[in-house]
Amino acid sequence: MTLRSGEVAARAGVNLQTLRYYERRGLLAPPLRTLGGHRTYPDDTVQLVGVIKAAQRLGFTLDEVAELIDTRRRGHITPDLRVRAEAKIVEVQTKIDDLVTIREALEQVVAAGCTSIEGCTCPDCPIPFVELAHEDPS
Repeated sequence: MTLRSGEVAARAGVNLQTLRYYERRGLLAPPLRTLGGHRTYPDDTVQLVGVIKAAQRLGFTLDEVAELIDTRRRGHITPDLRVRAEAKIVEVQTKIDDLVTIREALEQVVAAGCTSIEGCTCPDCPIPFVELAHEDPS
């Protein structure tokens, strides 16, 4: 069974431009064409688009997704999804740690009663966040 572009897009919950972009990026195999020139895709394309969107929600870039898909298509062993997922966990944890630091700094601003980013007169003003400015973001 084959589906036209609009059907794939609708079933996968994406727009036509996203579908064509995935095709240009090599995430989707080039579609067949009808005699009238319409693109037709195998029905499993809907599932593949769903997998791509899910991987993006998990923090994988389209380049990473493309490499994982290409690896599977070629039957190569690497890069392993498990290894990629472990690296992504470390990346996500780093972002979480950074966000916790930001939240704590903002909580200090609120608790101190700061009224201005420059020239605040509240006691023990945490602004200008000197400690944050000198922290290594990596």
